[in-house]
Amino acid sequence: MRDYIVRAIAANSQIRAFAITSRDIVEKARQAHNTSPVATAALGRLLTAGSMMGIMMKGDKDILTLQVKAGGPIGGITVTADSKGNVKGYVKNPDVIIPANSKGKLDVAGAVGVGFMNVIKDMGMKEPYVGQTVLQTSEIAEDLTYYFATSEQVPSSVGLGVLMEHDNTVKQAGGFIIQLMPFAEDEVIDKLETKLKEVTSVTSLLDEGYTPEMLLEKILGDFNDLEILDTVSTQFYCNCSKERIEKAIISIGKKDIKEMIEDGEEIEVNCHFCNTKYKFSVNELKQILKKSK
Repeated sequence: MRDYIVRAIAANSQIRAFAITSRDIVEKARQAHNTSPVATAALGRLLTAGSMMGIMMKGDKDILTLQVKAGGPIGGITVTADSKGNVKGYVKNPDVIIPANSKGKLDVAGAVGVGFMNVIKDMGMKEPYVGQTVLQTSEIAEDLTYYFATSEQVPSSVGLGVLMEHDNTVKQAGGFIIQLMPFAEDEVIDKLETKLKEVTSVTSLLDEGYTPEMLLEKILGDFNDLEILDTVSTQFYCNCSKERIEKAIISIGKKDIKEMIEDGEEIEVNCHFCNTKYKFSVNELKQILKKSK
């Protein structure tokens, strides 16, 4: 198992926690979209969070979508995850390059810019749940911490990190989400806050070789009853196919399909999420036209 998530409880179930290693997910996304280092870091953080938030959902067909819509040069980020550990995503401008921030690190906040985040949960109801929050720092982790507190009323701490190699491949990626239950006692809250202050850099811990279990042990080990409930494998996975793209072409209507056929050339359609290219010949378009209404 390469990338995986651990789910745990501590402090007599007053705390629930998730931790993840996501290097392969972020590297696969980088390869698929040929992202610049700062775009890789921004997308990687949201993919990492999306994986953990996805497995928080109960239904087999539940889908989580995280949308960052902001005014920075990255142009926005979209990530989709399911309850089984599958996640995919893209940035609008994968080529963005900007100077490092004042600490000499990749300037994710500068690339993302000022804006807001949508959290959409499609759980098979008539209408999906939509939560929206204004970006607080545009660093992703702090923004999700604020989202959980304001939209879901769950006090949380989110830590996310992506560390790049000198050749711009992904060296490390991972993170954690720690949440307090409504019945958490003041003593537990104070103790947790103290421990979280000791975690200054997720990427530093990952680079030291910390596993998801070790991350949770560092933060929650002093509670004595830290219990790992389960381990979930997670991966960058896109369920696109030529058949699904064909259905999308059918949905645009006969008029537009006829115009494509009259152009006399094959068309190429790219999947936003994984950048796979699908080609349709004129003959294939004619068959699609027959299926359209």
